[in-house]
Amino acid sequence: MSKEENLECSFCGRKKAETDLLIAGVDAHICDKCIEQAHGIVEDEISDSKSTSLSKDLILKKPLEIKSFLDQYIIGQDETKRAMAVAVYNHYKRLLQDADSEDDVEIEKSNIVLVGETGTGKTLVARTIAKMLNVPFSIVDATVLTQAGYVGEDVESILSRLLQAADYDVEKAQRGIVFIDEIDKIARKGDNPSITRDVSGEGVQQALLKLLEGSVVNVAPKGGRKHPEQKFIEVNTKDILFIAGGAFSGIDAIIGKRLNRQAVGFGASLEEDKIDEANVLQYITPVDLKSFGLIPEIIGRLPVLSYMNPLDAKTLRSILTEPKNAIIKQYAKLFIMDDVEFTIEEGALNYIVGKAVEYKLGARGLRSLCEAIFTDAMFDLPSSDQKEFNVTKEYAEAKLTHTALKKLKAAS
Repeated sequence: MSKEENLECSFCGRKKAETDLLIAGVDAHICDKCIEQAHGIVEDEISDSKSTSLSKDLILKKPLEIKSFLDQYIIGQDETKRAMAVAVYNHYKRLLQDADSEDDVEIEKSNIVLVGETGTGKTLVARTIAKMLNVPFSIVDATVLTQAGYVGEDVESILSRLLQAADYDVEKAQRGIVFIDEIDKIARKGDNPSITRDVSGEGVQQALLKLLEGSVVNVAPKGGRKHPEQKFIEVNTKDILFIAGGAFSGIDAIIGKRLNRQAVGFGASLEEDKIDEANVLQYITPVDLKSFGLIPEIIGRLPVLSYMNPLDAKTLRSILTEPKNAIIKQYAKLFIMDDVEFTIEEGALNYIVGKAVEYKLGARGLRSLCEAIFTDAMFDLPSSDQKEFNVTKEYAEAKLTHTALKKLKAAS
């Protein structure tokens, strides 16, 4: 008997004649049947680890803890923070529920729509929640989307961005958060259905329906039209939380028209019936979104409706110095890198806030004003021996010349 015929599998003991393939190692052999069994074991282990990875990666906190975390970064907006905390908590609690539970109750997700003026913190709320939960997060702009077959981006490109944020890990991407910005820009023109094709408005809304509700979508990993030869990836949107945000410019007139209940004659309205005209957005309902131009089907798929309060002087003053990533703290850190101790007086802070309110620049405008005031110092100080920089109201007034303010006013 030859030495080759004596060879056998070191795992199952089969002789070489009984196997189709016997692979030799350093001191052992393995047959094709043992390889198949080992492959099955490895696949089972990997699938088990993936199914438990959600509970390992996800840091889920109670709604009160979520709101407390948001309070560190966002000033005010309590109603929105409460609504977001509950919606996000319920969504991820739904993903972590026991699949083997005895009852057949299946909890559906609640997507969110945020309405608020520009610079009130819609995007910041969504980004902060994603950072806290440790889940993939992507921001997409609705203005570039068009109906399939037209110039522009397909709605599937929304999921391409999410896949990129998840490093192309489909399992991870399928429990991420997508923030669709400028959702109001895809509203149809007028309350009546359009006769001609509205490919960047109503057409996009119709294309978004299947994504928002939850379906298996074929996604091109690099975007659909520039790389037609690439393979598609199947992504299930059932567990992806969609947050839509928009300024909805002009919706306050629609809300005001609906609330206009002024009686003719002697029926003077009671004190409690008076409407807060400074913040009409707090009275928003899904009916107003329909009148603005969103189709009823998409409103139904965004069941949580919340609003952002306009920023007053007190809130803007807090935004400058109080949050973890406050604007003044950012500039102080920039100056420290050049060994310059930065201080700013209360009068200067109030002057900046006053100008932001005057020109309705919002929170983003605070940075524009700070840049205009600090640019000269940031240019000169790194090359000088000066180690202290104190900003007074007079200094801020001198730097914010009439020309600079005119530019800021034009931008608002």
